[in-house]
Amino acid sequence: MKADSPHLERTLTLWPLVLFGIAYVTPFIVLTTFGVFSEASNGTLATAYGLATVAMIFTAFSYGKLARLYPRAGSAYTYARRAIGGRVGFMTGWALLLDYLFLPMVVWLFGTAYLSNQFPEVPSWLFLLAFIVLTTTLNVIGIRVATRLNLALISFQVLILAFFVVFSLDTVIGTSGVGGAFSADPFWNTTSTLSAVSAGAALTAYSFIGFDAVSTFAEETVDPRRTVPRAIVMTAALAGLIFVLVAYSVQLVHPGGEFANVDSAALDIAKEVGGDLFGAIFLATVIVQFTAGIPIQAAGARLMYAMGRDGVLPPKVFAAVHPRFHTPFLNVLLTGAVGLLALVLTVTTSTSFINFGAFMGFAAVNIAVIAQYLRDRSQVQRSALSWVVQPLIGLLVIGWLITNLDSKALLLGVVWALIGFGWLLHLTRGFRVPPPELDLDAAEPDVRGARSDG
Repeated sequence: MKADSPHLERTLTLWPLVLFGIAYVTPFIVLTTFGVFSEASNGTLATAYGLATVAMIFTAFSYGKLARLYPRAGSAYTYARRAIGGRVGFMTGWALLLDYLFLPMVVWLFGTAYLSNQFPEVPSWLFLLAFIVLTTTLNVIGIRVATRLNLALISFQVLILAFFVVFSLDTVIGTSGVGGAFSADPFWNTTSTLSAVSAGAALTAYSFIGFDAVSTFAEETVDPRRTVPRAIVMTAALAGLIFVLVAYSVQLVHPGGEFANVDSAALDIAKEVGGDLFGAIFLATVIVQFTAGIPIQAAGARLMYAMGRDGVLPPKVFAAVHPRFHTPFLNVLLTGAVGLLALVLTVTTSTSFINFGAFMGFAAVNIAVIAQYLRDRSQVQRSALSWVVQPLIGLLVIGWLITNLDSKALLLGVVWALIGFGWLLHLTRGFRVPPPELDLDAAEPDVRGARSDG
């Protein structure tokens, strides 16, 4: 490469990369989803997050191995395509598309739930429509200004998260003494069951979506083959630690999984531990979180644009660019239209539906590690314990979590997979030709600092 040719500078080291990964995951999600996830786990949300963390760490190890082999490729799609084959890669990419399409909807759904709880006299569909119209409009005309605010807002959310934990522990200690802060109830109580904890863990995996996003910075990282894999694992582990700590603290204030309003339970708890002022600040933080939907929607639209450009989806629609704003406006409008499904879907079903796509991607990554080991075993000496047993454990845990997803979401996920398989048959003329190759590197969002799912 010539010295004056355009290139990215390698300046990122381990901890800046990990901090970016944490920002991408958005730790505040543990509060906005608290009521729904705690109800599913029968008040043992800390255990549910602990189990999900174990699953994510095993999968993170698999991501790390493949990121070391393919330092410029940061997606489950690419790993599956290179290690297993183009057809499996296509189906993995199809599952990722599910996340990109529906993640904005869940962001808007959470915001709507909290606003509806605070202003019950206003129809909830008005709040939802306002979120969709505002976010979609910003993405059609350009998102640079709004997304620059996103990192600052995430930093503010982390500060509110810390206050929430401190206020929660202070409330418990003030009521039950210091010993009350060391209760085992958030991990296991009289209503706990293995099925409930499993169902909670299957939902809480939603909070981890995007932990592998640090791999998109491989070309800007010092010693990426060593640094990126470590950052992926550390991001998953640190995010899990934050989620368990927050879930434990808040669950101490509200033992059990029954709430007056499950969708906005954290708001009621915020008022209980910090008063009306802190409750108002918390609500404002939830409301501005809609900005996370801006880069998520933009990333999904850009992914569909790449798929249209590469012939994976019909190019006349999905590769269309607005002549004035130079944005994939039809794709943006499509994700906005998908958001209207929130009118008929619950938070649990929506979250499970997205997790179905994420779990398919996670499963593909674990399988890809084993496939890579089998392909290279005659040429490269690798540990079977690390390259077979470890990803197999990750795969089994992911499979177990899939079986605990919402039944409606499972049905929708299977339908989505069948549609993708049918489209693959069409593209390959019944498997007579290879599937088109999708360049996901060109589909990365412009702004790095918001959630990405899949």
